Amino acid sequence: MAGASVKVAVRVRPFNSREIGKESKCIIQMSGNTTTIINPKQAKDNKSFNFDYSYWSHTSPEDINFASQLQVYKDIGEEMLLHAFEGYNVCIFAYGQTGAGKSYTMMGKQDVKDQQGIIPLLCEDLFTKFNDNADNSMSYSVEVSYMEIYCERVRDLLNPKNKGNLRVREHPLMGPYVEDLSKLAVTAYNDIQDLMDSGNKARTVAATNMNETSSRSHAVFNIIFTQKRYDAETDNTSEKVSKISLVDLAGSERADSTGAKGTRLKEGANINKSLTTLGKVISALAEVDSGPNKNKKKKKVESFIPYRDSVLTWLLRENLGGNSRTAMVAALSPADINYDETLSTLRYADRAKQIRCNAVINEDPNNRLVRELKEEVSRLKDLLFSQGLGDIIEMTNAMTGMSPSPSLSALSSRAGSIASLHDRIMFSPGSEEAIERLKETEKIIAELNETWEEKLRRTEAIRMEREALLAEMGVAMREDGGTVGVFSPKKTPHLVNLNEDPLMSECLLYYIKDGITRVGRVDASSRQDIVLSGHFIKDEHCTFTSSTGPMGETVVLEPCEGAETYVNGKLVTEPTVLKSGNRIILGKSHVFRFNHPVQARAERERTPCAETPAEPVDWAFAQRELLDKQGIDMKQEMEQRLQELEDQYRKEREEANNLLEQQRLDYESKLEALQKQVDSYYPEAPDEEEEPEEEVQWTERERELAVWSFRKWRCYQFTSLRDLLWGNAIFLKEANAISVELKKKVQFQFVLLTDTLYSPLPPDLLPAEGTKDNEKRHFPRTIVAVEVQDQKNGATHYWTLQKLRQRLDLMREMYDRAADVPNNTTEDSENVMTGGDPFYDRFPWFRLVGRAFVYLSNLLYPVPLVHRVAIVSEKGEVKGFLRVAVQAISADEEAPDYGSGVRQSGTAKISFEDQQYEKFQSESCSVGLSRTGISQEELRIVEGEGQNSELGPSADEVNNNTCAAGADELESPLKSLVGPLDTTLEHLKIGNVFTFRVTVLQASSISAEYADIFCQFNFIHRHDEAFSTEPLKNTGRGPPLGFYHVQNIAVEVTKSFVEYIKTQPIVFEVFGHYQKQPFIPLCKDVISPLRPCRRQFPRVMPLSKPVPATKLTAMTRPQAGPCHCKYDLMVFFEICELEATGDYIPAVVDHRGGMPCHGTFLLHQGLQRRITVTIVHESGGDMEWKDIRELVVGRLRNTPEADETIIDPNILSLNILSAGYVRPMQEDRTFYRFEAAWDSSMHNSLLLNRVTPYGEKSYMTLSAYLEMENCLQPAIITKDICMVFYSRDTKLSASRSIRNLFGTGSLRAADGNRVTGVYEVSLCNLAEAGSPGMQRRRRRVLDTSVAYVRGEENLAGWRPRSDSLILDHQWELEKLSLLQDVEKTKHYLLLREKLESTLLMGHESLQTCITEELSESPQPPEVDPEVSSSSKIITERQRELAAKCLRLLTHSFNREYSLVCVSASESKISEMSVTMLRDSASIPALNTITPSSTCPSLVDGCYGNAELRVPMPRSRAVSPSPNTEQDAEAKKSINGASETKLRTCKFVPDIQEIRVSPIVSKKGYLHFLEPQTNGWVKRYVVVRRPYVYIYNTERDAVERAILNLSSAQVEYSEDQQAMLKTPYTFAVCTEHRGILLQATNDKEMHDWLYAFNPLLAGTIRSKLSRRRAGQMRM
Repeated sequence: MAGASVKVAVRVRPFNSREIGKESKCIIQMSGNTTTIINPKQAKDNKSFNFDYSYWSHTSPEDINFASQLQVYKDIGEEMLLHAFEGYNVCIFAYGQTGAGKSYTMMGKQDVKDQQGIIPLLCEDLFTKFNDNADNSMSYSVEVSYMEIYCERVRDLLNPKNKGNLRVREHPLMGPYVEDLSKLAVTAYNDIQDLMDSGNKARTVAATNMNETSSRSHAVFNIIFTQKRYDAETDNTSEKVSKISLVDLAGSERADSTGAKGTRLKEGANINKSLTTLGKVISALAEVDSGPNKNKKKKKVESFIPYRDSVLTWLLRENLGGNSRTAMVAALSPADINYDETLSTLRYADRAKQIRCNAVINEDPNNRLVRELKEEVSRLKDLLFSQGLGDIIEMTNAMTGMSPSPSLSALSSRAGSIASLHDRIMFSPGSEEAIERLKETEKIIAELNETWEEKLRRTEAIRMEREALLAEMGVAMREDGGTVGVFSPKKTPHLVNLNEDPLMSECLLYYIKDGITRVGRVDASSRQDIVLSGHFIKDEHCTFTSSTGPMGETVVLEPCEGAETYVNGKLVTEPTVLKSGNRIILGKSHVFRFNHPVQARAERERTPCAETPAEPVDWAFAQRELLDKQGIDMKQEMEQRLQELEDQYRKEREEANNLLEQQRLDYESKLEALQKQVDSYYPEAPDEEEEPEEEVQWTERERELAVWSFRKWRCYQFTSLRDLLWGNAIFLKEANAISVELKKKVQFQFVLLTDTLYSPLPPDLLPAEGTKDNEKRHFPRTIVAVEVQDQKNGATHYWTLQKLRQRLDLMREMYDRAADVPNNTTEDSENVMTGGDPFYDRFPWFRLVGRAFVYLSNLLYPVPLVHRVAIVSEKGEVKGFLRVAVQAISADEEAPDYGSGVRQSGTAKISFEDQQYEKFQSESCSVGLSRTGISQEELRIVEGEGQNSELGPSADEVNNNTCAAGADELESPLKSLVGPLDTTLEHLKIGNVFTFRVTVLQASSISAEYADIFCQFNFIHRHDEAFSTEPLKNTGRGPPLGFYHVQNIAVEVTKSFVEYIKTQPIVFEVFGHYQKQPFIPLCKDVISPLRPCRRQFPRVMPLSKPVPATKLTAMTRPQAGPCHCKYDLMVFFEICELEATGDYIPAVVDHRGGMPCHGTFLLHQGLQRRITVTIVHESGGDMEWKDIRELVVGRLRNTPEADETIIDPNILSLNILSAGYVRPMQEDRTFYRFEAAWDSSMHNSLLLNRVTPYGEKSYMTLSAYLEMENCLQPAIITKDICMVFYSRDTKLSASRSIRNLFGTGSLRAADGNRVTGVYEVSLCNLAEAGSPGMQRRRRRVLDTSVAYVRGEENLAGWRPRSDSLILDHQWELEKLSLLQDVEKTKHYLLLREKLESTLLMGHESLQTCITEELSESPQPPEVDPEVSSSSKIITERQRELAAKCLRLLTHSFNREYSLVCVSASESKISEMSVTMLRDSASIPALNTITPSSTCPSLVDGCYGNAELRVPMPRSRAVSPSPNTEQDAEAKKSINGASETKLRTCKFVPDIQEIRVSPIVSKKGYLHFLEPQTNGWVKRYVVVRRPYVYIYNTERDAVERAILNLSSAQVEYSEDQQAMLKTPYTFAVCTEHRGILLQATNDKEMHDWLYAFNPLLAGTIRSKLSRRRAGQMRM
């Protein structure tokens, strides 16, 4: 049998409940002894393995291929038992992940007959063979030992005295063994069963007291089986000794790192170490057995087996690769979710199959071993005697008492020479080791010479000690000394433990003896009957008093002082009588159930029909009961504490009021005394004060303005919203951190919600005081909410901050509980649908896609209209479009037959009550200054726009044309076409029944992520009466969704109804079922194929903070107030090097990066240098440079990013050589230049003193501190410089750019050797110290977003949103308001077009008039007086609007617009402009393309009666009024006064570098009108919004000028082109000049307009298409 391989068997179990719940699929197939595993992700990827046995236990026993427990034992257990009787060592160990069935295979269920495992069947069969033996010459003896390996420590489970760590030793003859491991003799199978139960109970007790669990340790059960045969002939006895090792390994998947901390991390590391070492040993043994034997020397080096790396492999060395017959059972899980663990187990077993063990029969090992040991003892004694240490042998014998020495008296007489003996031992080499080996060997001899009777007596003594210790620890024994375990006594009251693990519950039993039973710690002053451990267990915790009275035996629990003791979840402090079934919690973690058998029996006899409780009384029940009762007690405690705080507050408030009243009286008396003194000094002062102050009389309009301003100021929410964001950021971070740690797919982020038409606030998000203040609030309410993104269910919810805090408390409780709950239970999502999980909310099936609004003004005339309105989400995103038809019908009109595809509803009757509508209007937020001038400023109150405007309307009101573009003005074209409105309202008389029809036609462009789409609509103030369509399937492709829903509505006409259809829309809400897209990565390229990739953008230089000044004293920055003005700066940076001629020449700059404002200076090593900085900006009275205070250079580095937190010791202040203004030829801009000497060796930096290695660059930061006129502190310009140093003699080309490589060389080299920087300078007024805004800004608000929360490191840099959220939300509100304006304007334009077509068909005279107007005839036709009067009204209205626009422009912007110079003569252009204004009545509205709504018109704003000339920096546009000269003089005087006033003002400067956008909107050539030569100049233009960069040519690498589109006005007018006789032109008006641009053709012009101003380009295209449609109708 020598050289046999390890027997390997695999067994697959059935699905467990968790795998059934997840609908797992079986991936294991078995055919004979072949096992195949299927990859669930790749069905064709199958792997097959061959083993000795493959057991199919996945199905039920009815299956013919089913492998039962008995079959497994017959194949493996009987064979191993036969080898044991033959004299071989035997080992069986089970391997597999936790829950794979290895414990079931090894142990099984002992109480079920057919389900016993290998171990009980083998032990029972062992003693059965003993009993069946009829040979009297044979005798058998069996010894057992039971140990566990936990965290690389060995513990004896059968001897309670061996509590500590046992040492693992290795003897040269016996091999590895455990020192002091108890071996107990057994005589029957019941003894083995009792010892196994005792060991398991000991493990359970140890797990309770030491925080260990059985699944985290390896268990080894050894059976030493001895056969003795007596030979009567030779009178000799021979022995065979077999060692049967049964090993239960820990779960294999525990070897993976789970990120646990503390004890669990240590456990995982040690289990990982044991199992990994076991795998290494198996692999090494397999390689040794399967490898070739050619190179034996090399094989000997490589065949090292790492047994000693782990205690487990060290003890199993003989079983794995030595003298043993070994079998391995690999337990497999059949589920596809455990594919990786199952495949690892199969590979593990496949490697173990290749191991070969050299087993030998152990014949007479005892005799041979005793002989060899005696020889070793004599050899060791001789070694000691040879070294002269024979007396040490006598001393050790006397101390151990093993063999008395004849020289014992001599030893006692030499007791004084112990020190000399110690010195001799220390001096003699190897003597300590020899003595230790001698002791060890003699101990083994004594153990081997122990007789069988002595072993039985020792076993009985240990059993008695174990029973006593187990009884003290709570494990009871039957009175007959039988099975160890927990049983229920029939009379004695007792305590039974309850544990979170059901397998460990009811394993401990503590008797309540008659009298007093004490409970406490082991280190108490007096002996405790029940010993517990834990942080909250007192030395003397409580007592149980059992007494017998007339009512029977009663047990009273009395807690000691300060001990936490709970009965049925309630804290007890006084003696409490216990009843059977009570739950007792001692401390925090010890949970027991009190059982009184006599009481329980009497209770059952008293109520024999009592039902079984619905919920079992287990650990979970006790914990829930504790939480419930403790919550009630905590509530009472909190109420009591709150009452105490209220009393204390009331007392302190009374004291404070009394003190305040006393101080007030004191101050009043002092004031009276001072007043008397003043009256005595100035007797006439009272007469002067008695004069009444003149009260300012306000007009009604001024009062409305004041009320409106006050309301807006009250609703200013920026600071309050920021306080809420900062104060609640820590709660948001903690919620996200808990969500990440618990693996909840939920993310939380702040969001601002404003009550607008497109995004009305739900009632549950309104604060409690919101409904009360709603009537007083005249502006939309903005609240801070929490956006909850449920990524698991694809839902989005909004929580209030109060709800977030409530849910956060529940999240913390879940987090605390999750530490002890297995992962599979936390991943279950059963509570998600029931609402028990605090992370999730119930989400509706349908989600709101967006809202749309359809206005009803066409019902006034009445004409039918078909609207195509945008479906807008709450974020301002257009989600699709909806086509709706609205028309008036007669009451008796029958609905036509639309066919089967149209859903027709009956006529709905709706009542419009004036009181209800007036209440709605009063509560509505859209209350403006007047009924006709509704300002959209009301929607943008979060930021508080327009706060810098002093007298007139704000710039946004002018730009958006919302100040005077009310409903009446939009209706003015309609009035001119149909006459007065009163004549058209005959069908809307008060009291009549008016019927109209709303038809929902189609929905289009809705994303495929919304499956089922339906629409519902209602009046804006009647949410209770809504009309809904049927849901339609949406695929996102194909034709639009056809609702074709017809709804007739009958209304009794009231004043409120007429007012409603004039101004208010019908609300359409589109809903859809949201579903996750299964192919999101695939759809990304389809949805946005033109989206640029960020990785293709050039690397952008970072914007550094200024380098600290060295000469200037540190000044505290004053608080900046409102911004006075802004300028755009273009700064040129040059580094000049000393040439051989003695001149400083600008160093070459490499512009190959392709980005503006970037470049690399190519410098020579060891040359003197100078830095030249030139500042270029538009000329203005506020921008005056006084001097350069300091130029500093620092932050030398070799990476673009700089660590600004480190103090730079190499900051160098440069010597300023010159500074002043320069005036280049043909330039009207301001140029300020300064130059400084730079000695780079002063930095003492290796980066500047050596040649830069290839591929590297050097960087530094330069900061210039400039002094400006009228500024309190210097302005700072900072730039990061990139450099490469070459050797001194290197020849560098003038331009290394690729686009200049094939150039003509027309550009001068010096012009390109510079780097440009674009900056924005803001001059702000000094904030007033006492202003409310200043006080608000000074208020210190704690920003909790920087506070640390537990688990923050898992958020990967996520931060709660703060001020940027408010700014982004302001933009969203502006976008919503613009969308609302667009829809309203589209409706009026559509209605006007419909009325025109109707009048053209029905009225001949009006048709003639419009035809003449469209043909632009210079002679007006003869029309009716009524029509001519209406056209006259239009003319007057146009004049008023023109004058008003000019007045607003000149006042609101306070700018001096330069006029566009043309080549025509001044008188001719002046005459043309006057003619244009005079003949403006002949310009029809349909034929005129008005300028952009975001800028003033060049025609209307600049070509009034103003004199056209060459543009100067200080020219001003004049209003076209008769008294032009007088107004100009008056304004001039006012401007002069204001300029002198500005001279005395002090500003706070702020200069910010502008980061260049990597996205190019358009680039190409444009022609510029040159003011000096009146000719066109060709320039290369690149649009990178919001800036336009202008170059001389395409090959030019340096920016020559910039335009800021955010502050410029883009204008286009066909009349302007006709007047100038220059096609394809448009104008750009900045604050300081007007620029006329010309494109090459019409398409290029529109492309440039779209790049400059997309909104203007869209307006132009819309009007052009409308004009073409009108011409086609004509």
